[in-house]
Amino acid sequence: MATQSPFSLLEDFLQKLPLPKLQPPAWAVTEAQRRMVLLLNHVLMQESEATARLARQKGQVMLVQWRSFSFKLEATAAGLLDLAAPEAKPDLVLTVTEESALSLAQNALRGEKPAVRIDGDVQLAAEVNWLTEHVRWDLEEDLARIMGDVPARTLSQMAQGLVAGLRQFVAKAATFVPGSSSQ
Repeated sequence: MATQSPFSLLEDFLQKLPLPKLQPPAWAVTEAQRRMVLLLNHVLMQESEATARLARQKGQVMLVQWRSFSFKLEATAAGLLDLAAPEAKPDLVLTVTEESALSLAQNALRGEKPAVRIDGDVQLAAEVNWLTEHVRWDLEEDLARIMGDVPARTLSQMAQGLVAGLRQFVAKAATFVPGSSSQ
C-alpha cells in the first residue's frame, strides 16, 4: 500500500485553502528576471565553450515557464543571455511540468533535474541541453574572491554538510510510513 509523505499531505492542504491569488507588481517581476539573467550570465562567462555555443544561437528566443511564472530570454552575439521583448515569438519553449514546488525542491536536493517539456527549435534545444549538462556554478570560487580561500572553503564544506543532511532527511521523509514504529 502506497503512503503519502506528511509533506505532500501538508502541500495538498495548503493548495486547497481558499487563499487569494497574490501577484507581485510588474516592476518586481521584471527586476527578479533581470537578476536571474545576471546570475545566468555570470555562470556562463566562466565557461568559454558555453558562450561560444550560445553565440551561435544569436537572436534565438527561449520561453521558460513554470506554473504562472515565465520569462523570455534571447541569446546575444556575445554568447550571453538578455531578456527578450515581451512580444518576441519564442523559438524554443521550456515548460517545467512538475507543478509542486515541494517536489521540485526535493528533486533539487537529490541532485535531479526537473522534468521539462520542450517545444520548438531542435538545435537550440540541443545547445540548452549541453549547457545544463556541462555548465556549473563554482560558488566556492566566487566566495573566495570576496572573503578569501579558507573562509570560502569552510563555508562551502558547511553548505555541503547541510545539503547532505537535507538529502538524508528528504530520503527518510519519502519512505515515512504513518503508524510504523521503526525509525
